[in-house]
Amino acid sequence: MFRYNEHKNIGSLDPAFAKDNADIWAVNQLFNGLVQMDEALNVEPAIAKSWNISDDALTYTFTLKNDILFHKHHLFGIDSTRTVKASDFEYSFNRLLDQQIASPGSWVLNKVEKFEAINDTTFQIQLKQAFPAFLGLLTMKYCSVVPHEIVEHYKGDFRSNPIGTGPFKFKRWEENIKLVFRKNETYFEIDEKGNQLPYLEAVAITFLPDKQSEFLQFAQGNLDYVSGLDASYKDEILTAKGDLREQYVNDVNMIRGPYLNTEYLAFYMDSSLPEIQSSVLRKAVNYGFDRQKMMIYLRNGIGIPANGGFIPKGLPGYNETIGFTYNPEKAKQLIEQFKTETGINNPEITITTTSNYLSFCEFIQRELQKIGLTVQVDVIPAATLKDAKANGKLDMFRASWVADYPDAENYLSLYYSKNFAPNGPNYTHFKNEQFDLWFEQSFTETNITEREKLYSKMDSLVMDNTPIVPLFYDEVVRFTRKDIKGLGINPINLLDLKRVQKVK
Repeated sequence: MFRYNEHKNIGSLDPAFAKDNADIWAVNQLFNGLVQMDEALNVEPAIAKSWNISDDALTYTFTLKNDILFHKHHLFGIDSTRTVKASDFEYSFNRLLDQQIASPGSWVLNKVEKFEAINDTTFQIQLKQAFPAFLGLLTMKYCSVVPHEIVEHYKGDFRSNPIGTGPFKFKRWEENIKLVFRKNETYFEIDEKGNQLPYLEAVAITFLPDKQSEFLQFAQGNLDYVSGLDASYKDEILTAKGDLREQYVNDVNMIRGPYLNTEYLAFYMDSSLPEIQSSVLRKAVNYGFDRQKMMIYLRNGIGIPANGGFIPKGLPGYNETIGFTYNPEKAKQLIEQFKTETGINNPEITITTTSNYLSFCEFIQRELQKIGLTVQVDVIPAATLKDAKANGKLDMFRASWVADYPDAENYLSLYYSKNFAPNGPNYTHFKNEQFDLWFEQSFTETNITEREKLYSKMDSLVMDNTPIVPLFYDEVVRFTRKDIKGLGINPINLLDLKRVQKVK
């Protein structure tokens, strides 16, 4: 049995509501979609064995495997199960769009014109416009297949009576206490040697709300796995350089890898302040602090200093050479240039942040004051910050962008002029005709290599215009007990347990 804790609790086991990590991790054990993502973010077959994309990139035709079984349930009748058909996907997608269901994942199908089951093993989707990232969207848990008989029977209670096709099947859920899954004996995937997956007999999830208590349970051997690095225990388990402390080396494995999350400071380009309007001053801020030092002091070395662009490490299109590295002399020269050009002798900026990131903003404040720039730090609640940045009320603010789906288009959409906040995610109000041209061109570019080159050019253009200050690209950090084998890591931080083994 694989044991982990979910401190945020789980709201639903219905894939139509798999909105945050807690729900996504649980749902991922129970359900499959047409396609899935491997650890390198390549799209692979799941219930679809193959697919074909038309030359105009508008029609996707999926051929389904014909022997995938739903988990057993008495409502299926005499055999207690049945095979998945294309009509099940038609039902599941219609359910996503049903306003009465009000799924937070309905946006996934925004670019879809229509979808239909051509026959039992052929499912076809037509898009309104070409969208190369569409296959990546289909890997999201929202797009999992559900059986209509079970959903119609349980209705809203399907959240706690889930039936899917996944490597594990639902066993028991005492809300706020414990959730148990058992091995699906009829699961369709096999390993490289032909052995049926999953290896584990069961998964048990507890719901301790406190991260420190969770870590204590892990340290005592009562949990097999802890995710992330919380301030309450980071210095207990890691050295300042990010290595495991000696007392944990024999019992614990640490796995690290890039996470699709960019932490950054943003300038509001429509601000009336000369400091914010000046690309010279914005560049000075980018040169003016040591990202490497910041990561060591504030994150025990976990996280990658953002010396590239906005696209994070781990995503095709990332380019480590297009950003800024620490250069205090250059930063001082730029501040002097700003003073000369504007006649402002005491340039000043205010960074608005939440309390969670105060330490980062204070570090940057101290560093920038050394180069001759006065920095104020304003701390406000997260909800207030979210509203103010959407409505253009902040001249400079801290933000982060976690990928909804693993394609760099998701990041670059923040700089497309038709996406100005509050109607889209362009919070900086960055506008550039060349950027918009390339962004629109990328939609019709079906050659992956050429599209990545376009992404990199767009990212480079953004960095040349400096509407942002990238701070760091986050990392996924996982701690497991030594007897856990096969728990990989991926840049979308998805928990996949089908290849995990517990070795005595």
